[in-house]
Amino acid sequence: SSGINAEWPLRPGDYAIARRIVDLHTRQQESVEREYTMEEIRRYIAFAKKFKPRITKESQEFMVEEYKKLRQRDANAMSKASWRITVRQLESLIRLSEAMAKMVCEDEVLVGHVKEAFRLLSKSIIRVETPDINLEDEPEVPEQTDDAMDGEEGEQLRITFEDYRKISNMLIQRMRDFEDQEKNKDSEEGALKKKELVDWYISQVEEEIEGEQEMIARMNVTEKVIERLVKVDNVLLEIGGGEKGESPYLVVHPNYIVD
Repeated sequence: SSGINAEWPLRPGDYAIARRIVDLHTRQQESVEREYTMEEIRRYIAFAKKFKPRITKESQEFMVEEYKKLRQRDANAMSKASWRITVRQLESLIRLSEAMAKMVCEDEVLVGHVKEAFRLLSKSIIRVETPDINLEDEPEVPEQTDDAMDGEEGEQLRITFEDYRKISNMLIQRMRDFEDQEKNKDSEEGALKKKELVDWYISQVEEEIEGEQEMIARMNVTEKVIERLVKVDNVLLEIGGGEKGESPYLVVHPNYIVD
């Protein structure tokens, strides 16, 4: 086994093979001097197909780590364009890695093969634009009346995806920090009330707030973000708050990873 390094350098003849394939597609069959005949290429492909490379343990672990990175990037994307990663991408990574090993007639799928397959896969993943977040569960369409002085009642509360992720991550990180602090104290609480979390967030951004109206608006947005994290994203869990109307306790889903 000749192996392959992480940078996947071109081996002698790679350029000639690539050029031949391009020429066939562009019908420029006489444009370059050919290093291999068609019969030689057919024999090479037939020979390479006979290899059944085994994925080494090191390569398996590398695949898992790279797939986890893609999944975390997808779940916690801070940008408006996020990737949609499923198990199909993992299957594609496995098949591409095996193809890389076959191409160089290797008996094992090495980390270098996986790295090149991952690079190709990353280039092919379609980025999906994420729209602004509507924080209203079921926005109602108000009836037009003569008393309506402006359109505020019909407006939906929206924030950008970036702002939503920023606020969400701040809230979740605060809850995780609080949980860790309570564990160190051997406390039985381990959870913040919704109102406490809202008050904490406002205290973090109070220097940006100008006036009482903006304060109220920020609190409203924060409450709506928390509601969405509970009801839509299932990132936060409500564990009750006692009597009706009392602020519920919140905990972070144990499987959620903060970006």
